Amino acid sequence: MKVSIVSPAECRELAVRTLDVDEVADLCSAEGLAASLRRAASFLCPASPRQLIDAVLEALSPLHGGTGLAREDLADLLDLLVSGGDLLELRQLGDTPGRLLYLGPPSYVQRQPGQYLLLGIRPFAAPLISSELAGAIQCEGHTRTIDLPPDRGAAQLSELGLHMIRPRQWTRPPAEMPAGELIRQTRERISAAGPAGVVDGLTVIDPAAKVTYYRGRWRPLKPADSGLFVVRRPQAYGADLWCAALIADGAPIRLLDLPAEDSEAPAHDEAWRLQAALDAAAGRPQVFRIGGTTGAGARAGRTVDFFSPLPRWAERYLQLTGMAIPRSAGALCSYRMAEGAMPGLASLLEDMLWMRQRSNGGRNDD
Repeated sequence: MKVSIVSPAECRELAVRTLDVDEVADLCSAEGLAASLRRAASFLCPASPRQLIDAVLEALSPLHGGTGLAREDLADLLDLLVSGGDLLELRQLGDTPGRLLYLGPPSYVQRQPGQYLLLGIRPFAAPLISSELAGAIQCEGHTRTIDLPPDRGAAQLSELGLHMIRPRQWTRPPAEMPAGELIRQTRERISAAGPAGVVDGLTVIDPAAKVTYYRGRWRPLKPADSGLFVVRRPQAYGADLWCAALIADGAPIRLLDLPAEDSEAPAHDEAWRLQAALDAAAGRPQVFRIGGTTGAGARAGRTVDFFSPLPRWAERYLQLTGMAIPRSAGALCSYRMAEGAMPGLASLLEDMLWMRQRSNGGRNDD
């Protein structure tokens, strides 16, 4: 047996071919990293997010020619794979609670007639589509799409073992209501909760902090805090829990663990929507920014920037009608949206999250 020495560049090229992404894509591009995470998940799941990220870092770091892969970038991509349905997140209970990720079932959602968003991962790196159609899969960012004849595309995918998911079923938005009604419902639920008792280490979202700097809004409780807050409380194992809390003079009176409305929803989805309602009711609604045109041809669209995290159902709507792109300066996340999708997006954000549009030249101190 002859052993040959190959360069890191040759290894990257071989890995790109193995991962079935566009050969012009780099192994450490969003497309390459998303494919690597899917491959790791196909062998390791059920697994924790840390296990998947560690596996990809260990495999790719020797091949990366720069300063090293950023764990945060992989974590952001992994979150997009979860929100997009490639992976399913279930809470692990018992002595060691935490997050466990499972393989999402092979599925598809129609984005528009003849264009389908592909979801799910098969075990042991088996291809999602094992036929001549596999070469038609288009990878962009963390997403995979395929264009097929509108009159028979759905039937072709179903014959290959992919389950059809209707767009409304996939996004699963909550009921539309005024911000004040959501706050009223939350207060009603929290009034039925028992006394909070002594809870140390609570952190809250500061209602007075600017809505365009999400990370800077988190702080410890202060003696003057009173009212309804979105909070996180520590637990012995795992990430801090999301809660709604009634606070009086800097002390928690009652705590409501989230999710409270939909037990299958991620806790942070209800927390972020409640905070959007609190901000709107206080006269400081969260904002989104519509920028200029980006991309060319079929990938042309307007940039939409967000400064607060979005619930998963909103992210799925954005993935169905647009594409996550590298975030703009000052933004928490950014998407590219087709011009024709902008009215529907604005309606969703204004009606469901009570946001308002900010001009492209607006300041970040709103």
